Amino acid sequence: MKEEKWDIEIKPKDRMLAIDFKEMWRYRDLFVLFVRRDISTAYKQTVLGPLWWIINPVLSMIVMVAVFGGIVGIPTDGVPAALFYLLGPAVWSYFSACLTATSNSFVTNSNIFGKVYFPRMIMPFVSVTTNLVAFGVQMLIFVAFYIYYVATGTPIAPNWFGLLFPILIVMIALTAAGFGMVISSMTTKYRDLQIVFTYLVSLWMYVTPVIYPLSMVTNPKLHMLMSLNPVTPIMEAVKYGLLGTGDFSWLWLGYSFVFMVVLLAFGIIVFNRTQKSFMDTV
Repeated sequence: MKEEKWDIEIKPKDRMLAIDFKEMWRYRDLFVLFVRRDISTAYKQTVLGPLWWIINPVLSMIVMVAVFGGIVGIPTDGVPAALFYLLGPAVWSYFSACLTATSNSFVTNSNIFGKVYFPRMIMPFVSVTTNLVAFGVQMLIFVAFYIYYVATGTPIAPNWFGLLFPILIVMIALTAAGFGMVISSMTTKYRDLQIVFTYLVSLWMYVTPVIYPLSMVTNPKLHMLMSLNPVTPIMEAVKYGLLGTGDFSWLWLGYSFVFMVVLLAFGIIVFNRTQKSFMDTV
């Protein structure tokens, strides 16, 4: 008899710390389809549609300039307040959006997971890519304001460290994905964690120098504690490279990188372990 040959063979993963990139590449069309789906449904049945990607950051910037800059009087280290409150919140919004979307990977896509097979690891990267579109729009707004201030002679001091910006954004995305994969694996069984996690993410922003500079924290112990936040060195490096202000440190940036690698590896292990049986509990 003729020996049967299968085009695709699905096998259980022997190693928990494993990503089958070859398999994910075969499903690249599905990856693109999911990204298109998430982008098209983001503001579906809204009057302004994708314009909200522009309206939201601009309105947030105006409110922050008025409240934190005008009423509270938080300094921006000599940087125009509009640029300061466009850059920091944009980077944080990307981190927060990736973190929230990734943490809901199992629960949000349970109906699809239960009907057809595809590499489950695609979903965290779909979330990261989809939110990158909104982040790109926000950065275009930042660039427009940046050009305006430069044209009007406002002193802004960017430097060569700004070339690290793409790497820093990848670090932000992978850190969010690592946290998200761990949380998504936990929320399949304990749904209360979703509520707790959403609340903690909103508080997390206030212990990260997003709406204020880290130089404002003069207490050495508090400064050290805030620097242990893995997002803080990345946020400060972004500000330092593009605006010329911030507490840039290779040591702390290296700490964030190592934290990201360890967290991502742990997230992959937990994610791979949970995906074997999550349909029984979701």
